[in-house]
Amino acid sequence: MIQLTDQEFYGLVKFIRMHYGIDLSKKRLLIEARMYSVLYEKHLFSFSQYFEILKHDSSELNTLLNKLTTNHTYFMREPSHFQFLKNTILPEQQKENREHNLRIWSAGCSSGEEAYTAVMVMKDYFGTSSGWDYRILATDISTKALANAQAGVYAEESLKDLPSQWKERYFKKAGSEYVLSDEIKREVILMQLNLMEDFHFQKPFDLIFCRNVMIYFQQAAKSELLQKFYRLLKVGGYLFVGHSETIQHDTAGFRYVEPSIYRKDN
Repeated sequence: MIQLTDQEFYGLVKFIRMHYGIDLSKKRLLIEARMYSVLYEKHLFSFSQYFEILKHDSSELNTLLNKLTTNHTYFMREPSHFQFLKNTILPEQQKENREHNLRIWSAGCSSGEEAYTAVMVMKDYFGTSSGWDYRILATDISTKALANAQAGVYAEESLKDLPSQWKERYFKKAGSEYVLSDEIKREVILMQLNLMEDFHFQKPFDLIFCRNVMIYFQQAAKSELLQKFYRLLKVGGYLFVGHSETIQHDTAGFRYVEPSIYRKDN
């Protein structure tokens, strides 16, 4: 296996941290393992040769990011968030939101299970002819993950925590896999987005999912992103992070609601 030199490793860590906020400083073996096949296919003998290609071929940057970002998820992951959406957020919206327009962003959506689960929750709550617009924006840096989300084809293991009636209603079995229905897919807008770049949206969000994404960020990048989320939420809007993540109030301004759930109060 081709190994990273110290210079190559620290250069790559610096580049990824600067442009994407992701901290790979403890992932040396992972980088070597995941990138070996790419170097082998290109008949390269060092990472330095590959980095030279990166300078002149932006498509190779997508290959690098697809290889180095982990996208393990499944439907109904961390189910307490979806219970909170159903039992707290949606009743609040039904009472207060006269426009019947619910804006939700799944930031770091991976292969789409999070966003699609949220759509199923809302379809179950509002019914089929509610008059509510609850399409979800789902973004990720990985083009491979987004392509998988667009395809909507999942292994049975990914559906293990879904209610059986949702599995039967929204999926069609195809061999050993399950294909998601267009009824759910059309409610999700997929887009590539680097969370470390400047981005703006026309209207603020009622809810932002960013779960198990910032655990890969250095603290400065995490603080910067939290400030963006705070700015992009409506007053009264919620932020969901991963169950293993916490937010320091003095760095973001969010109010703690319960573990991994925060709110913008002003």
